[in-house]
Amino acid sequence: MVMDAANKLGTYIPHFCYHKKLSIAANCRMCLVEVEKAPKPLPACATPVSAGMIVRSASDKAVQAQRSVMEFLLINHPLDCPICDQGGECQLQDLAVGYGKSASRYEEEKRVVAPKQAGPLVAMEEMSRCIQCTRCVRFGQEVAGVMELGMLGRGEHSEITTFVGEAVSSELSGNMIDLCPVGALTSKPFRYSARSWELSRRKSVSPHDSLGANLIVQVKNGKVMRVLPLENDAVNECWISDKDRFSYEALDSDERLTQPMLKQGGEWKEVDWQTALEYVAHGLKNIKHEHGADAIASYATAHSTVEELHLLQKLTRALGSENVDFRLRQSDFALDGEVKPWLGMPVADVTALQRVFVIGSFLRKDHPLLATRLRAAVKSGAKLSILHGSDEDNLITVANKITAAPSDWLAALSQVVNAVAAAKEVAAPAGFEGFAPSDAAKGIAASLLSGDQNVKNKAVFLGNAAAAHPQASALHAAAQWIAEQTGAKLGYLVEAANTVGGHLVNAVAKNAAPAFSAPKKAYILLNAEPELDAANPQAAAAALKQAEMVVALSAFKHGFEHADVLLPIAPFSETSGTFVNAEGRAQSFNGTVKPLANARPAWKVLRVLGNILGIAGFDYETSEAIRDELFGKGVSDLSAKLNNTSKKTLVGAAFGAGESLERLADVPIHFADAVARRSGPLLATIDGAAPSVRLSAALADKLGVKAGDKVAVSQGPGSAVLPAIIEAGLPANVVRVAAAHASTAALGAMFGPIAVAKAGEGK
Repeated sequence: MVMDAANKLGTYIPHFCYHKKLSIAANCRMCLVEVEKAPKPLPACATPVSAGMIVRSASDKAVQAQRSVMEFLLINHPLDCPICDQGGECQLQDLAVGYGKSASRYEEEKRVVAPKQAGPLVAMEEMSRCIQCTRCVRFGQEVAGVMELGMLGRGEHSEITTFVGEAVSSELSGNMIDLCPVGALTSKPFRYSARSWELSRRKSVSPHDSLGANLIVQVKNGKVMRVLPLENDAVNECWISDKDRFSYEALDSDERLTQPMLKQGGEWKEVDWQTALEYVAHGLKNIKHEHGADAIASYATAHSTVEELHLLQKLTRALGSENVDFRLRQSDFALDGEVKPWLGMPVADVTALQRVFVIGSFLRKDHPLLATRLRAAVKSGAKLSILHGSDEDNLITVANKITAAPSDWLAALSQVVNAVAAAKEVAAPAGFEGFAPSDAAKGIAASLLSGDQNVKNKAVFLGNAAAAHPQASALHAAAQWIAEQTGAKLGYLVEAANTVGGHLVNAVAKNAAPAFSAPKKAYILLNAEPELDAANPQAAAAALKQAEMVVALSAFKHGFEHADVLLPIAPFSETSGTFVNAEGRAQSFNGTVKPLANARPAWKVLRVLGNILGIAGFDYETSEAIRDELFGKGVSDLSAKLNNTSKKTLVGAAFGAGESLERLADVPIHFADAVARRSGPLLATIDGAAPSVRLSAALADKLGVKAGDKVAVSQGPGSAVLPAIIEAGLPANVVRVAAAHASTAALGAMFGPIAVAKAGEGK
């Protein structure tokens, strides 16, 4: 189009409805240009370029047309710039200066559009400002995959609205705020808190999911006021998820830990850093002396930086202990020493995939922006196949689907292995002869093998649920065989911002076992809340209860019942560090504001603790010095150090009888890490609601449970009473109960047997 040609040349053509990532609407007419031999001005965004075409974007005729459009746009627009939240970053305001008149010829009353309620994140209070560019509507349809906003009415009665008063609840809804060229859609949490010109802008990296979205953090008076996407086509394009955008609201919450605290005689006392760290060092030495170094364990989450994880493992190993890990939700460690999981390709290549098989992933909520790339791939003709424990609506057209209980995932993969072998007319691997493939398994095999020579880009991805599965290594072996036989790449979607980095700095135990499965006498917890982050919260609670010393390094107050020492550390916005995303891209960032009160960056806390313990090699001055020691100066692509290939023997399985109930645990999008789970606006969304028990219709009938009834679920000694939701497509023997939430923290493992009963009266 003429607009794209102009952009390539650096020629600016004014526009409102055009956006390079959205389809062409051509409904604002602001980009009218003069095309030689055309009888009237044409819209640059919808006029294809042809050879020899002469276009004038700033001729008298073009400028007159643009001025006329601006006059029409301003007929009904409220001239309330002084009180508009978009003032200073409003496209209409900017273009009105260049193309608007100083006085209006219209004296009639302006139309008024009633404000709408769209939920806790997007404000639609001033819809009179809307100029019907439809960017928000197209974003929902084309990128987010769900049309949550639409246009009603005709002519001057046209208005953008939500459907039947529903809230906007997509996990990407905040991008509509960025797309809106006027002040119609604004950020509810940020509204009226600052003017755009008062904010200083700093680059950062998202600490949440494995994409490593690039951020602009906007700061005023030493406080984070707003987070916006920093455009990077190779990573997050120009989008970020709502979790990336609104989690900053937790950074100044009342739950922030701002002073080191010690528990003495059952009472919590605030102390200075020196006292706290000397107490920790003394305690660790004592436990090592009395119980041996093996009685010390360090656990972190993968939302910690490379530098923090490196110093944590270095400190733990210097004490003589091998018990250090960040994979708190993992339960099968048979691939250790072979596999350093990663995406298996650059993130940008996901959009070009033509055949994809995703195993064990709550795709849309675990990886919102990778899901948008898969959605774009499918729109371009890719075929997506999914094996999962529930029939998730990922808002992507799925070609083949197997929904099976988690214990049957290996059986389902065994059938796909057989189907691939049969389709290729090769012998099935040893021990796989008896698993006759279902139609769905044949469909997945046919899809991965289909296409002519042009179908080159294929991938088999293992999701977070597959990595946390008790048979993760067997699932990996089957997925690897399928990928090799079909010419696909094997990749892991990986869980958190720095899962890949944790593997690269060897923050993993030598003979790893599930976290907290073998009780230790001393625990160092970095960014970890075991009752929410561990694969088995019951085991974690029991292990912490019997420990002699528990040191929690956290940005937030938690763990008062099991900790002895709380050390306030800085969250991502207040520290410098590096995250390595799913594709092996190391992205370093600086702190955007000073640490709150007495909080300190975790790498500095660990460095000083190392010094007090007299450990050599703890004399780093900056976080960059740690990173350069690990990866070398200026190295950002670390994919060569990663490996998804294992030599593990292939094992098959047959489908079980499905008689016993088993749990499928998702980690809700806004409860996956400490920062997100304390952000008020995120917790007010549908995704921030407390978990319920999801049952199949067959199981609900059997129990006599209706939607909304209270249901008691129990695992081992722990139980919870939660409301029931009847979910279509859930296998009859699967009970879906979310992990990572206080209401389900008394339950046991994320996978495994579970008991369900209708809650008694009065419960």
